[in-house]
Amino acid sequence: MRALHAVQQRQTFGGRAQVQRGRHALVPLLALLSRLPRSGEVDVEVEFLVDAHGERWHRRFAGLPMYSRLWRHGDALREHLGAVRFEFALRADADALYWQATRVWAFGVIPLPARWFEQVRCREHADTGRYGFSVDVHLPLVGPFIRYEGWLEPR
Repeated sequence: MRALHAVQQRQTFGGRAQVQRGRHALVPLLALLSRLPRSGEVDVEVEFLVDAHGERWHRRFAGLPMYSRLWRHGDALREHLGAVRFEFALRADADALYWQATRVWAFGVIPLPARWFEQVRCREHADTGRYGFSVDVHLPLVGPFIRYEGWLEPR
């Protein structure tokens, strides 16, 4: 985990992920707007680029792009992913770093009810010397939206 968060300018990590999208009829459209990956066991590549404004994460799940920009906002972390902007509260313990969505905007400017995103959870952890990640999203009316978990290591 330290290697990933110690990137100074640019570094690429590679690994594997298991992705499972939900089955609700709205999931494909919502996933497209958020640029989320398709279901499957896939290769993952993430290029981390750090600049004065924060970080850009250029992810590729099975070669398909999923780009986001992350930056610090007070005590929170913000991420712009597709048509959605998130604000996360971060919490750490001895084993992991947890991200909990606290605010969300559509198209970066339209606030959405925070209660819709109470079940947006992310976890980073060490996985046998590698960077492990888990993202699990449930939405009201939709139910399970997407879950992906896997590992990365420096290339």
